[in-house]
Amino acid sequence: MANDTKEGPRFYKQRIDGMKDAVLYIHGKDGSAAECEHYRPLFPDCEVLGLDYRTFTPWETGAEVRAAVEELKAEYGSIILIANSIGAFFGMNAGIDTMIQKAYFISPIVDMEKLICDMMAWANVTEAELQSKGVVHTAFGEDLSWTYLCYVRNHPVNWTVPTRILYGSHDELTTLETIRDFSNNHNARLTVMEGGEHWFHTEEQMRFLDEWILRDRPIKN
Repeated sequence: MANDTKEGPRFYKQRIDGMKDAVLYIHGKDGSAAECEHYRPLFPDCEVLGLDYRTFTPWETGAEVRAAVEELKAEYGSIILIANSIGAFFGMNAGIDTMIQKAYFISPIVDMEKLICDMMAWANVTEAELQSKGVVHTAFGEDLSWTYLCYVRNHPVNWTVPTRILYGSHDELTTLETIRDFSNNHNARLTVMEGGEHWFHTEEQMRFLDEWILRDRPIKN
């Protein structure tokens, strides 16, 4: 790991001298910074790094993302962001718009308030109950937080980076209507994989993902 200290960002993979541009990968829940390895062949002319973030709230993780991007911006001519699921949500809460050239979002969480409200409904938790208890543990393993919900409501996403979105038609966390609304209201171009899931992981899904990136950014021989 590079920069493995308590002070600065932790990146997966050592830097390579001579690279002019960087790709920063932000993983989703239960993922890892090492997933950035998959994208290295797709960006052979860039330094591809994964952010090993240590927090899990938009205000804390957003600060980690911003610190990482600021550090990379001081060394590289341009930065491309690849973010998966909640990693995209963290990135959009980092205030990094002016430092990112382009973004690729895979199954992004684009409406966290709606997702939290959906999870409250699944758990039969009312807003009054969540406010009273502060945190509610659910049977499906997610903790519902009043502080988190309030933060999301008070900090609406304002994302201006040219963005490509890959979405699976069987995504169980975000509806097609929600992802389309986000794409239409932001500078984003949406691609839907019929039969794709929220977690792109099968051979067919990963091949579709690779081709999606390469259609937008073909490798030059």
